[in-house]
Amino acid sequence: MNLRAPGWLVAVVGAVYLFLHAPILVLMVFSFNNSKFSVDWRGFTLQWYHRLLERPDILRGLKISLIVGVAATVISAVFGTLVALALARHRFRGRRLFEGFLYVPVVTPEIVVGISLLILFALLKFPLGVTTITIAHVAFCISFVVIVVLARLEGMDRHLEEAAMILGADEITTFWRVTIPQLWPGILAGALLAFTMSFDDFVITSFVSGPGSSTLPIVVYGMVRRNVEPSINAISTIILLVTAILIYVADRLLRER
Repeated sequence: MNLRAPGWLVAVVGAVYLFLHAPILVLMVFSFNNSKFSVDWRGFTLQWYHRLLERPDILRGLKISLIVGVAATVISAVFGTLVALALARHRFRGRRLFEGFLYVPVVTPEIVVGISLLILFALLKFPLGVTTITIAHVAFCISFVVIVVLARLEGMDRHLEEAAMILGADEITTFWRVTIPQLWPGILAGALLAFTMSFDDFVITSFVSGPGSSTLPIVVYGMVRRNVEPSINAISTIILLVTAILIYVADRLLRER
């Protein structure tokens, strides 16, 4: 039965969405502004997007963000999937406690995580750089992968695995031919979320990055502190669109049966 929402409810929902997305829409519109002043519209232009290619600091930050994001995503996806399988398929002492600890990185404020990791690296005398950023990103990304893959495991039919082994397949063959194909949408969705979290992170990265290892969000923040120009709107729009696409794809994969 199709129930029509009351007019006042539609108005409230519309006002909330407008409040949430109006600043983002303004930023995107003024990324095409033919003026150095963000509040003064002078016409449409793509020069600020072309200028991004002339900024070596932005290109270097983008390169580091992609390297860290891909590395953290692959590591988180592999180990996160194995942890999820262990939690879902095996019963051991302290399992509930271990599963509860997965949510600690999710709910802990990023500034606390950043400070704690910085202290850890200082105690270990580990030089700050791309490696420490990658380790820090894995530390908070792996929980998202485990949570997503666990949700996927709840909807899996284990009878297919049992049937495969009855028909002669060993455990390794069953894992690669039956378990992984069923888990693949959850693994890919968790990996996309992990890459999004890694690529957009600023707070934790600002604590564990060293000289010459600034990611794109840190470069953008430095640009804002020096001078607000439309090229900042352009790079922010690109980051926003890429993030939105990744989240949309991850959500679609999570909805697959």
